[in-house]
Amino acid sequence: MNRDTIKMTTAQFAKMHQVNKRTLHYYDAIGLFSPISKGGNNYRYYDYSQGIELEYIRMLKELNMSLKEIKEYLNHPNEASFLCIADSKLKEIDLEIKRLKGAKKALEQKKQQLELCSQIRHKEIRIIHCPEENYYVIPLPYGSEDIEQWYALVKDTWHTEQYSTGIGSYISADKIRAGNFQDYDGLFTAAPKRAKNNTSKKPKGTYLCGYFKGDWSGLPDFYDEILEFAQDRNLSLTGYAYETGLNDFAVSGLDDYVTQIMVRVEAQGDL
Repeated sequence: MNRDTIKMTTAQFAKMHQVNKRTLHYYDAIGLFSPISKGGNNYRYYDYSQGIELEYIRMLKELNMSLKEIKEYLNHPNEASFLCIADSKLKEIDLEIKRLKGAKKALEQKKQQLELCSQIRHKEIRIIHCPEENYYVIPLPYGSEDIEQWYALVKDTWHTEQYSTGIGSYISADKIRAGNFQDYDGLFTAAPKRAKNNTSKKPKGTYLCGYFKGDWSGLPDFYDEILEFAQDRNLSLTGYAYETGLNDFAVSGLDDYVTQIMVRVEAQGDL
C-alpha cells in the first residue's frame, strides 16, 4: 500500500506527531490545519502525507509566529514574505535570548550569595582584593532615610533589568568615621562595563569585607568594629563603603538578613 494514502484518526495522527488531540481540533476549528476528510460518523481522518504540513506549521511556531500570522502566511506563501517574517522573528528571538541570559545571570548570582551566607560568620571581617567594578548609581537626597522612598526612586530611575541582580547602598568613609549614618550617599546596582550614563566606578584595590547578620540598626556598631579592625592593621578606610543584602530574597525577617559591607582601605603611611 502506498504510505501517502494511509488515513489515520485524530488520535493516531496526534500520537504519531506527539501533539495533543485538542490542538488538532483547534487548528481545524480556526481553519489552520484540517483533516483531509471526515467520515459519515463525523470522525476526522488525516492523510499520512499531511504530517509534512503539520511539521511545517510547528517550525513556523518555533520562529515565534502567532497562529494568526502562520495562517495568513500559509494562505499566501511567497519567498519575500517568508524572509521578512524570518528577519522580524529572529530579532525577537535575539531579544528573548538576551532576556534569558540576564535572568540566568541574576539567578546564578542569587544562588552564589545564598551559598556564601551559609559559609560566613556573624561580624566576620576579611581582607580581600577586588577588581574594578562599574555601577549604576542614584545619589540620595539629603536626609532621605525612608526605604520606601529609596525604592520609589529606583523604580523612577532604572529599568527592572538594570537592577535585577540586586540593589545596594553606599556611604562615605568620612561619614563612617564621624558616626553619621543618617545620610547615605546613594544607591547602586551592577552595570555593564560599556555603560556610561549615571555610572560610577568602584576602584580596584584592597577591601575590608564584613558580614553582619540582623537588623540594620546594628550596622553602626559593626562599623566601629571595622574601624578598629583597620586601625589594628595600620589601615585606613577610604572612598565609600558598599552595602549589599545577600539574602533579602530568601528571608522573612531582618533577624536573618545578611548584609555584606565592602570598603576600600589603604596603609596609613600611603595617605
